[in-house]
Amino acid sequence: MNQSSTTPFTGITLALSKGRIFGETLPLLARAGIVPLVDPDSSRQLILPTSRPDVRLVIVRASDVPTYVQRGAADLGVAGLDVLLEQGGEGLYQPVDLRIARCRLMVAVSQGFDYEGAIGRGARLRVATKYAKLAREHFAAKGVHVDLIKLYGSMELAPLTGLADAIVDLVSSGNTLRANALEAVENIAEISSRLVVNGAAWKLYRERLAPVVEAIAQGVKETFGEEVP
Repeated sequence: MNQSSTTPFTGITLALSKGRIFGETLPLLARAGIVPLVDPDSSRQLILPTSRPDVRLVIVRASDVPTYVQRGAADLGVAGLDVLLEQGGEGLYQPVDLRIARCRLMVAVSQGFDYEGAIGRGARLRVATKYAKLAREHFAAKGVHVDLIKLYGSMELAPLTGLADAIVDLVSSGNTLRANALEAVENIAEISSRLVVNGAAWKLYRERLAPVVEAIAQGVKETFGEEVP
């Protein structure tokens, strides 16, 4: 099958986002015999052929990966658990934790801010985040009243400029927090990237998709030396 053909592609489409997830996914795909033939960093192509004629990659925004897979524009995708939890992940089967792009979704405040004291006093906190659903659920479970401020840029600026008392954001090394005089005070969720599959496609085309999913799962096991669920 020639991926450059103008005829409709009938193979397997895998949705990926550029950046950290893409870079950490490539070695796992390579172990499964899937190597992109085009470097997305040096090309403007958004659909990339691979070393397997029956598999292609589509490059989309991280937040769009679940949508492409849910609506059948892609059969498989790699998405962060944070995106899946925030968007709901309906209609998606998550067969493999890829063990990559690990971080934590955390509450952070300016150093010296009495977070526990504010909660104890029943204060209404201003919280900046792009994870509005997860933040709302987290604070509701604690009985804490919050005003959520939806942001898409650098969350660290919100406490520094007085826009918010706290932020909910992904934390990896914590270096960015420390560089901006912030500290993490509460862990909401452990985050990693997951291989996701369109639920309907999995039922209809499992014989075609399963070998690719199993090969990627095996690549995870070989890379991290762990059993893959």
